[in-house]
Amino acid sequence: MKITYDKTIDALYLHFQEGVFSRNKEVEEGIVLDIGKGNKILGIEILDASKRIKPQNMNYLDFQIPVGISV
Repeated sequence: MKITYDKTIDALYLHFQEGVFSRNKEVEEGIVLDIGKGNKILGIEILDASKRIKPQNMNYLDFQIPVGISV
């Protein structure tokens, strides 16, 4: 997974996997899923990120991977 933030447009992007892009789906205003072939979620874009996420939380990442799942 790759997480990027573009402060010029205030957008946070969570990229889950590579794939052939098929379509976008806005699930809520400013929350957009990138969907690929086979209905696989490729990523999530969060617009106006600094208004939705506390700035101090944008600098903190905590990964919790369940036992038995390899990455």
